[in-house]
Amino acid sequence: MQYIKKDLGSFNLHMIQTDKFKTITLRIVFHSPIIKEDITKRLALSELLLQSSNNYPTRRDLTIKAEELYSADVYSNTSRVGNYINTSFTISVLNDKYTEEGNMEKAIEFISDVILNPDVKEKGFNKEKLEVVKNNINVSIDSVKEDTVGYSLIRLGESFDKTSPVSYRMIGYKEDLDKIDVNNLYEYYEKVINNDYIDIFVIGDYDKKDMLQIIKKYFRFRTIKKKKASYELKPKKCRSRRLIAKETINNSQSKLAIACPISKLTPYEKQYVLPLANIIYGGGTDSKLFKEVREENSLCYSIYTSARRLDSLLTIQAGIDKDNYKTTLQLVTKILEELKRGKFTEKDISTAKELYKTSIDSIEDYEYQIINEYFKEEILELDNYKDRYKNIDKVKKSEITKVFRKINMDTVFLLEGVEE
Repeated sequence: MQYIKKDLGSFNLHMIQTDKFKTITLRIVFHSPIIKEDITKRLALSELLLQSSNNYPTRRDLTIKAEELYSADVYSNTSRVGNYINTSFTISVLNDKYTEEGNMEKAIEFISDVILNPDVKEKGFNKEKLEVVKNNINVSIDSVKEDTVGYSLIRLGESFDKTSPVSYRMIGYKEDLDKIDVNNLYEYYEKVINNDYIDIFVIGDYDKKDMLQIIKKYFRFRTIKKKKASYELKPKKCRSRRLIAKETINNSQSKLAIACPISKLTPYEKQYVLPLANIIYGGGTDSKLFKEVREENSLCYSIYTSARRLDSLLTIQAGIDKDNYKTTLQLVTKILEELKRGKFTEKDISTAKELYKTSIDSIEDYEYQIINEYFKEEILELDNYKDRYKNIDKVKKSEITKVFRKINMDTVFLLEGVEE
């Protein structure tokens, strides 16, 4: 596999050449510092662009065209990544050697048309299509509590720091949805096209000179810009006293979510030590939390941790019976304090390192994982994943203990299940 990055002024082109897959996958990523009031607009825009374009006026027309391209797969995604909001458009199409010559270029032209030639008249989007999109977002907002795991994380973020992007609801806000119309959404579209940072990734078996010319042909952005704001949020100072927040929900199971800010990690600690600390504490079935809280004490249905490096945060999530809340919290706290004192073994470390390596081994199994990895390396300034595979063995127990001492429980949120 060969990776080449080219700075084309208005966007970065990342060419990943491999003959492992039968498809060519192209992803265009628009990213900019996140603004809470723009989240709902962003969601509406990314969905609306896949409803129609100037050349394909209906969703059915777009679907038919994708089928003509030998069932090309087209989709979009919007998410928060640290201090940024990212919107990506992806198309995956069979390599020309399995279809016909020129099919790949037609697919790239198609996704370019969807993004850069929208269904617009008199500086406004199609009203009927916009209403469909707004209704979809409204339904999603109304059903937010149906995903109890996701909702508990949302409420944890809001309890932890309501002014931080950590608290933003990436499903959107009704008050902002009501303000969206065909004209102000088109104004926002122009802002995104002209001001967002743009990275284009293409992975598959292709000639890099031909691909470079095709990308230049179909993706012409006028504005040359360089990133100024960091992706990483500034670490939040931990409260002197833990905040406890609760909300009831009609459910047989309760969800426990805990936010643990991480203070002043070095680049080395962020890249190598924190992932191992996360695995040892709660990042797998061999973790301390899984063994002691779930297996030995039967206090939860599930329990795991997530190290959110860009948020300077480690989160703990558990599915429990409400009667086990206090005992679970006490044990989760006790285990973290023991880890801070170095109460874990070399076997725990070697198991964590093997799990870390296994996750890296799986990167090359799927195109989207490879793209995600190179994008992650781009925005986080990480070492290449193959170098990380080798270097992880150098991490020492004393370094992991030091990182555990930088993790402190700040906010506890209980989504208490109450059957009506």
